[in-house]
Amino acid sequence: MKYLSLYLLIVLIISCAACKPTNKTDVANDVEGMTNAVGPDFSADSAYFYCEKQCSFGARTMNSDAHEKCKDWIVERFKQYGCDVEEQKADLKGYDGTLLKSTNIIARFRPEAKQRVMLCAHWDSRPWADNDPDEKNWHTPVIAANDGASGVAVMIEIARLVQNDTTINVGIDFVCFDAEDWGAPQWTGLQMEDSWALGAQHWAKNYKPDADKDIMFGILLDMVGGENAQFYKEQFSMKHAPRIVDKVWSAAQSAGYSGYFVQDTGGAITDDHVPINTIAGIPTIDIIPHYPYDERSSFGPTWHTIDDTMQHIDKQTLKAVGQTVIQTLYLIEKES
Repeated sequence: MKYLSLYLLIVLIISCAACKPTNKTDVANDVEGMTNAVGPDFSADSAYFYCEKQCSFGARTMNSDAHEKCKDWIVERFKQYGCDVEEQKADLKGYDGTLLKSTNIIARFRPEAKQRVMLCAHWDSRPWADNDPDEKNWHTPVIAANDGASGVAVMIEIARLVQNDTTINVGIDFVCFDAEDWGAPQWTGLQMEDSWALGAQHWAKNYKPDADKDIMFGILLDMVGGENAQFYKEQFSMKHAPRIVDKVWSAAQSAGYSGYFVQDTGGAITDDHVPINTIAGIPTIDIIPHYPYDERSSFGPTWHTIDDTMQHIDKQTLKAVGQTVIQTLYLIEKES
């Protein structure tokens, strides 16, 4: 009887383990062996290093030494990987009248190519951790490992991978937007949608289409390295560029990362892609996480808190997003 009870207990444990809910990582790993991946292998370790390097300068808040040092480093990395780099400087005005010394970094891979895709992210840090659960931290600058550095890191790694590639004909404009995160803090009580994405607004207003070179579409990478992240179809992306959403989500599936790219709709996010769509007229989507059950924020537990540090960057998330973007770019090559 003792042995029978032990046997039943073992069977029960095994049954319970088999019935545990499947999470996004399990799904991604399940399809890993059934992928139809194209293009080079995205290195999560390399992207993680680029993310960590940006954070090593400190919080890249506007008008700070850390901001300028990081800007110089980003420029040099894109130059190192064969891009033509332009620094688009502008004096912008913050929600409170502060003069912001802004620099959009525009790095062009194969600038001569007629067909082009824009990859973009913001590189500045939030000056205030105004969503931190501890009110004492609300005026503390954010290191912004995920909310800023992760998107830039993915772009730099892609630039490294394609620098000597002769099989991809599409050109890429890597655009690092500045002054994205100077939006009015929560503790002011101000609702000022146009106080966000200042660098992208400036870029969009000054964008001049080239008759000989066409930016077919854009992909914005925002907070693409967080733990337990999943990416839903953002509503402004669906409004302005539904075909591009379908293209990217299909690429995620064929690359083996459908567990990260969910076939449901998320929120409508005021982000850099909005002025690109509405002012520059370039269909652009936002790859941005959605945490529907997080009590602190639908952007995840570290958003605009002092916990947005490298300790909460997940290499698997960087890999899923980076490989999906690579897949998208190389499928365009096959279709052209």
